[in-house]
Amino acid sequence: MFLATFKLCAGSSYRHMRSMKGLRQQAVLAIGQELNRRALGGPAPAVWINQVRRRSSLLGSQLEDPLYSDQELAYIQQGEEAMQRALGILRDQEGWKKESRQANGDEVLSKVIPDVGKVFRLEVVVDQPMERLYEELVERMEAMGEWNPNVKEIKVLQKIGQDTVITHELAAEAAGNLVGPRDFVSVRCTRRRGSMCVLAGTATLCEEVPQQKGVIRAEHGPTCMVLRPLAGSPSRTKLTWLLSIDLKGWLPKTIINQVLSQTQVDFANHLRKRLESCPALEARC
Repeated sequence: MFLATFKLCAGSSYRHMRSMKGLRQQAVLAIGQELNRRALGGPAPAVWINQVRRRSSLLGSQLEDPLYSDQELAYIQQGEEAMQRALGILRDQEGWKKESRQANGDEVLSKVIPDVGKVFRLEVVVDQPMERLYEELVERMEAMGEWNPNVKEIKVLQKIGQDTVITHELAAEAAGNLVGPRDFVSVRCTRRRGSMCVLAGTATLCEEVPQQKGVIRAEHGPTCMVLRPLAGSPSRTKLTWLLSIDLKGWLPKTIINQVLSQTQVDFANHLRKRLESCPALEARC
């Protein structure tokens, strides 16, 4: 009986059976009952019985963790691949061209990447700790429309685990309405690597958000923001934003390049104003 029960429990570890939650729970319950019966019905339980009981208890608690669907796993993988691609682009320091430099030191660079197109890179220093930026850009993402005029709305459609979300973003018109309203459906993921925090994303498909009449569905390419404390000044943050967007529609490249470059400059200015108006982490404006 015990051997058959153990095989049932072991069999539940195969991939095609992992989604059968009821079977796994029954297996863990059965093996626990069998161990108790043997321990109570005979001499003092052997050491290995106690070990297996502890392991079965641990396994039982782990089986209560949520299981991801195939679609959720696909989203997680898509976000991770976008992050790796975006970080790879940032690591390559060759070939960047200066688009603009502001009096406060904010700088926008650009580069053409094969199979991606033209990407833009914003480099700024913000006089706020990294956790404050993380709070505003990640934890309060849906409030971005309150302080960034280029964004009408961001809505989190689905949260997958602790680090991955599916979002719908509605962007405002730009360049004096030459660029009409756009919306984006994206998968976004967040990773912390030591003192560095990376926020990455890319376009994805979601049946819950069909295209709207009068709004062009644009697409984010591999994009990311990298946050890290400024060397020698941990109360300040170095922010690097890699922006890759296909705006779709019939637009001259000169207008697209101007809009995207200016969007990054505007973002840095609006972000600073937001952080200055809510300086404390506990402030909820």
